[in-house]
Amino acid sequence: MKPTAAAATPQLLRRVNAQSVLGFIRNTDVATGTELMSRTGLTRASVIAVCEDLIRRGWIRELDTRDEEQAPGPRKGRPARRFELNTRAGFVLGIDIGAATTTAAVADLRGTVIGRASGSFRATDIPAEERIDVVDRACRRALAAAGTGPEKVLAVSAGIAAPVDRDGNVLASQHFWSLFDVGLRTALKELHGWTVLLENDANLAALGERWRGSGAGVDDLVVLLAGERLGAGVMESGRLLHGRGGAAGEMGYLDLVEGVGSSDGIASLARQWSAAGGGPASGGEASARRVFEDAAAGDPGALAILDRISERMARVIASVASFINPEQVVIGGAVAESAAALLPAITALLPRFTATPPRVTVSPLGDSIVTMGAVRRALDYVEANALELALPPG
Repeated sequence: MKPTAAAATPQLLRRVNAQSVLGFIRNTDVATGTELMSRTGLTRASVIAVCEDLIRRGWIRELDTRDEEQAPGPRKGRPARRFELNTRAGFVLGIDIGAATTTAAVADLRGTVIGRASGSFRATDIPAEERIDVVDRACRRALAAAGTGPEKVLAVSAGIAAPVDRDGNVLASQHFWSLFDVGLRTALKELHGWTVLLENDANLAALGERWRGSGAGVDDLVVLLAGERLGAGVMESGRLLHGRGGAAGEMGYLDLVEGVGSSDGIASLARQWSAAGGGPASGGEASARRVFEDAAAGDPGALAILDRISERMARVIASVASFINPEQVVIGGAVAESAAALLPAITALLPRFTATPPRVTVSPLGDSIVTMGAVRRALDYVEANALELALPPG
């Protein structure tokens, strides 16, 4: 006989109900019992039971109804019970760990970032202990900037420039990826008692963009981190794709794509091609920023470089569109603001390369896109486990 699915237990139902109620209250200033019933599908008795449990645990507060009772004019029945999120009952940390730098962002339970700090690695290939120390110091400075401490952190999410499987294990089959396999989860657990959720940085970028970027609410979405090297976070029907080892969205296959040839990103290409052409026309060091500035001023050489990058990115996006078929592709990362200049040419070229051209946009989140996604991932964990997490005192 085939095994049958186990019936939902009362504990599981309590968790699901608490997650639904917290999710709605987090997205509104004040929620009434009636609104919670409408949005969660729960009965009034269930809503009130969940809210009273969450109040006892410290997650939400019930607002005083005396102001409503004393308001002029007719009133029917009892005043509505109103609830709000206790936004500073605890905090989450979102971390972006790159090859050269790391940034930590502290957010309250509504996802508002209230503290941020960065640190630099003295070299790419440094000992694991040194990399962990730089990350830890950035976290502690961010917490200090937020006016709180390590004991108030409920969950941490960290994005790294390497594939990470569904269980948080780093795929270290390439040397560069192995640099990020430093035992961060165990180290921060031992140092602070934190639960650390490890994820690929492009995947977190996709979560951040779908939450608060130009891809808000889009279920079939690809986010391209497009600075030095290209990497993609893929969402299909509203869920992240990981693949067997976490390598879904890795762009090494571009070595084989005609007219592309590598996974070099927009900033890298602009710098390389400017230097190959002798650098900026007015002299100085070749840089991506300079190329975009010169193009905006009408420099023919810089405009030619942007045309080359636009065609190359159109081919990249077309390859993604041909086998994933997303509704939208977002160019993200620190290069996103400059990349807006490429959109008209990319959009015009796409139908040449694919029968399923997506809408292409740039992210408004800039270089905070990964930390924003990390915050979202940590908040998802907190909401899903609210009944098991003990809030810190005070």
